[in-house]
Amino acid sequence: MACVLEAPLRMSVLSEVTASSRHYVDRLFDLDPQKVLQGVIDMKNAVIGNNKQKANLIVLGAVPRLLYLLQQESSSTELRTECAVVLGSLAMGTENNVKSLLDCHIIPALLQGLLSPDLKFIEACLRCLRTIFISPVTPEDLLYTDATVISHLMALLSRSRYTQEYICQIFSHCCKGPDHQTILFNHGAVQNIAHLLVSSSYKVRMQALKCFSVLAFENPQVSMTLVNVSVDGELLPQIFVKMLQRDKPIEMQLTSAKCLTSMCRAGAIRTDDSCIVLKTLPCLVRMCSKERLLEERVEGAETLAYLIETDVELQRIASITDHLIVMLADYFKYPSSVSAITDIKRLDHDLKHAHELRQAAFKLYASLGANDEDIRKKIIETENMMDRIVNGLSESSIKVRLAAVRCLHSLSRSVQQLRTSFQDHAVWKPLMKVLQNAPNEILIVASSTLCNLLLEFSPSKEPILESGAIELLCSLTQSENLALRVNGIWALMNMAFQAEQKIKSDILRGLSTEQLFQLLSDSDVNVLMKTLGLLRNLLSTRPHIDHIMSTHGKQIMQAVTLILEGEHNIEVKEQTLCILANIADGTTAKELIMTNDDILQKIKYYMSHSNAKLQLAAMFCISNLIWNEEEGSQERQDKLRDMGIVDILHKLSQSSDPNLCDK
Repeated sequence: MACVLEAPLRMSVLSEVTASSRHYVDRLFDLDPQKVLQGVIDMKNAVIGNNKQKANLIVLGAVPRLLYLLQQESSSTELRTECAVVLGSLAMGTENNVKSLLDCHIIPALLQGLLSPDLKFIEACLRCLRTIFISPVTPEDLLYTDATVISHLMALLSRSRYTQEYICQIFSHCCKGPDHQTILFNHGAVQNIAHLLVSSSYKVRMQALKCFSVLAFENPQVSMTLVNVSVDGELLPQIFVKMLQRDKPIEMQLTSAKCLTSMCRAGAIRTDDSCIVLKTLPCLVRMCSKERLLEERVEGAETLAYLIETDVELQRIASITDHLIVMLADYFKYPSSVSAITDIKRLDHDLKHAHELRQAAFKLYASLGANDEDIRKKIIETENMMDRIVNGLSESSIKVRLAAVRCLHSLSRSVQQLRTSFQDHAVWKPLMKVLQNAPNEILIVASSTLCNLLLEFSPSKEPILESGAIELLCSLTQSENLALRVNGIWALMNMAFQAEQKIKSDILRGLSTEQLFQLLSDSDVNVLMKTLGLLRNLLSTRPHIDHIMSTHGKQIMQAVTLILEGEHNIEVKEQTLCILANIADGTTAKELIMTNDDILQKIKYYMSHSNAKLQLAAMFCISNLIWNEEEGSQERQDKLRDMGIVDILHKLSQSSDPNLCDK
């Protein structure tokens, strides 16, 4: 019975709510233009700061009527302007409001409005467009569907400080990736926006700066152009440096630091330039301090991580600036403990940024520890650092997990830490768990970290093997993703180094001959080189060589022949000849070479090759085949003499290359 009563009750409430708003919509249809104008003005006043009223008006169909009035040539400019203002106000409500506006095709209508000669109307349309485009539900590509739009927006930049502010804001929010950067760059964005950096309006300066920060990000073409642009006789990098000064607003300092960082990473500014070492880097370290807002600390740390990511000296400087390594430990202390209910807003704020803070800290630690052993040691000795990384590997946020794995990967480059901290905290366990079921971006970094944990001096190698790593890594070698194939085979190569025969047999069984051939014919040279490295490690120590060649000899010799005949670089052929040298070191395996005239002819050919590395590798094969102390050496020597190989050896003994001569 209750269910029957609920529906009419809800309907009556809805009717009551919408009835109070209906008269606003009804007035939009009045035949008197003055009454329509007054109705729009009253509607504007009614919706300011009132999300419920905005939703009601959208439900009642106000948007299509407002758009109709906005596009009518017969509407007065004042009416069209007020319509744009109301639509802008509706867009400032919820994301659902914006979706409703987009469904009514508001963007083409507003873009059409920009062709009007009236500045106030243009500004109102731009303000509304700005509000819509900064919403996360608006597809950025809507700005680029008509090629003439960008040109027209560039032309409108000179009209007023409002057109400058709104257009720059639209550009900075709609510039996502290289395609958008190229379109804006080709339409003269750099030249049209550069002079706005010295505008008398702070908002215009700030939006222009944000534009450059997104245009230059990971874009060498834009960065190389920016470095040579001058405004009022001052180069842009100098203007950006002035904006870094402590007396400037934090938002301005951070954004100009991002511009200089992008230019530096693109090679437009040297890493040892004073504007980077003495200005940008210290500014970004300042942004990581406790005095800054949480969102500023996140942005500061992420930008600094990007700046120093590939430069050893910048990593070293950053690590000793303002106790940065210790300062970052504070990023893990959010949300802070709450003692009273009055702190509920603070808790909500902390929770919102806690994931971002941990992600930023892991990223920056990863960059700091990328190369220097002493820095890695300092990071690991920071309070509870390894526990934090281990916890980070199982976080619900995929971004935090990825950053934690990156941090672990960076620290795993340390031989000392692999033997101590990594073992003490059994890091391999959560890492193996991450590898079981993760998206590719995490799998790539996690499998790369596993490669380091499988090096022969790592105590983690044995427990990783026992946890079923071979099967996992063999499956990675079949991935369509190149980086995963490389990492899978690389980890197996490390695993096979000085391994027991059982492990080597398990690897070959797990891979299968078919998959091994697939990898040896991979189009990527890294996959090929790592697969050859794996074969070389499998074929080491005589009993192992003889055992593997007795079971897989035919296929391995076939693969070696194919590679030596193929169009491969020197390194690939050298590695292949080294595999042959290992086979030649076997007791019974060497017969697979001696009974294969085709292979012997190839070895002979490479002994006379123009490249000394290939000559040396070929000579190792011969040396192992003719070793005097082994059974059958005389017969092998006689056969090689008959082939003319001894004559080549005599010639090489006269070589000017000491390595060849000595061998």
